[in-house]
Amino acid sequence: MTNSNYGSVDKRGCGYSKDDFLPEESFTNWGSYVQALRDTKTRLKDRVLSRSSDQLELHGIRDRSQHQMKKSLNWFDLVWFGIGAVMGAGIFVPTGEATKNLAGPAVLLSYVISGTAALLSVLCYSEFSVEIPVAGGSFAYLRVELGDFVAFIAAGNILFEYVVSGAGVARSWTSYFATLCNHKPDDFRINVSSLAEGYNHLDPIAVVILLVICAGASLSTKGSSQFNSIMTIIHLVVMVFILVVGLTQANLANYSNFAPYGARGVLKAAAMLFFAYVGFDGIATLGEEVKNPGRDIPIGLIGSMVVTITIYCLLAGTICLMQPFNQVDVNAPFTIAFQAAGMNWAKYIVAIGALKEMTTVLLASIISQAGYFTHIARTHMAPPFLAAVNEKTGTPVTATVVMVVANCTMAFFTSLDILANLVSIATLFVFSLVPLALLVRRYYVSGETPDRDRDKLILFLVLITLSSIGSGVFWEISENTWIGCIINAGVWFLATLGLNLTLKEARKPKVWGLPLMPWLPSASIAINVFIMCSIDGA
Repeated sequence: MTNSNYGSVDKRGCGYSKDDFLPEESFTNWGSYVQALRDTKTRLKDRVLSRSSDQLELHGIRDRSQHQMKKSLNWFDLVWFGIGAVMGAGIFVPTGEATKNLAGPAVLLSYVISGTAALLSVLCYSEFSVEIPVAGGSFAYLRVELGDFVAFIAAGNILFEYVVSGAGVARSWTSYFATLCNHKPDDFRINVSSLAEGYNHLDPIAVVILLVICAGASLSTKGSSQFNSIMTIIHLVVMVFILVVGLTQANLANYSNFAPYGARGVLKAAAMLFFAYVGFDGIATLGEEVKNPGRDIPIGLIGSMVVTITIYCLLAGTICLMQPFNQVDVNAPFTIAFQAAGMNWAKYIVAIGALKEMTTVLLASIISQAGYFTHIARTHMAPPFLAAVNEKTGTPVTATVVMVVANCTMAFFTSLDILANLVSIATLFVFSLVPLALLVRRYYVSGETPDRDRDKLILFLVLITLSSIGSGVFWEISENTWIGCIINAGVWFLATLGLNLTLKEARKPKVWGLPLMPWLPSASIAINVFIMCSIDGA
């Protein structure tokens, strides 16, 4: 059990005290540590069952950072932040791999599937982010509704998701920079044959760009947001250019073999392309810096996601019209497509636009990572010195630096195809937990909900989760039959219907609520888990 009296992060001089690293009573002395070990069973039970509260997250936990983050953002900032955080990575990083090796021209459908799943997750995030506008985002939501233990598991996945996605975008930045300089994507990487395949192309340029962005993110969130808005507007102009000029090279014959890898390939590509939507949840981590969270966060989340999904689908369709799917480049698909069409001048515009947007993606990613890590440190699931907010800049400088170091380490070694699959499974796991937590929030209030209703809710949630897993598993192991999927889909439908008909909502949202309860969050769980099962076994 943690010490309830832990306060704000207290720096002493230029250094830190022992309590800034090991603040709990367990670490007071060796006797306390031994006693804590003896109480492991009781303490673990407490951690599994304990839940936070809205007020604790909004006030008690937030106050541990000593200084408050500056409230300087509005809905306009959030829309551009969301577009900038997502769009560059999504269309410039995994499109080539998904098109060439997994889906072919049907990558268009893969973007629709993953986009639909992401939009459902966005709607779930929106209700939480209005009710609990804190830097912890989904970590805080899960801590309130599903407890410390689930939040701890989710925290690892959240940080892993952001580190891996940031590393992937940084490496893609190097690929596009190389093509801009008339080199092959791997030319600026250092090949070390003694290292394992997939980890032997070292990327120092990715490290440099991450360090530069770290400096910007540490100085000012508002300044970073303004830079992001300007760069994103420029990027949208480039997107329109790709669509208009790319369609002049369209060849409908490229769509003659629309789904060369079948439905399984489309779903595997959809799983990988969840990489494309990593970043939108970063808006939720800006809750403490938004002037009017109840209005601004839903507009920012939903507005940016709708724009992003639309543009992704248009661009995915365009790349397959420009080139046969088996000729699409894995590392820099759009610049190579223009080059193959004899439009060398156009590839420079595309490459510059890609670099600008990937820079804003990295900036948004680093800001989001720092927000998550700050709140995780506030709860003492990480050393509390990481929760410190700089008094002058109003930004979590320490957490920013630590996360950038992790990004640099991953980006220096690991290839893009490995990164894309890793980040998708971490993202899908967290995106599955958030709608589950929202169902708990709406249908269960501790101390008010009768035990009978609580038990019904647990049963329905277990059935929804297991049937979603079952559908995905049967899809993967059954080559020629849909019977298992159909049966599990029926169980999912009946469980959701039972939840809808037999239980009344125990809590109504105060400001903004997700419609069509419980169908939308239940569908979000099912789609996220199903796509997760389509990821490669390794």
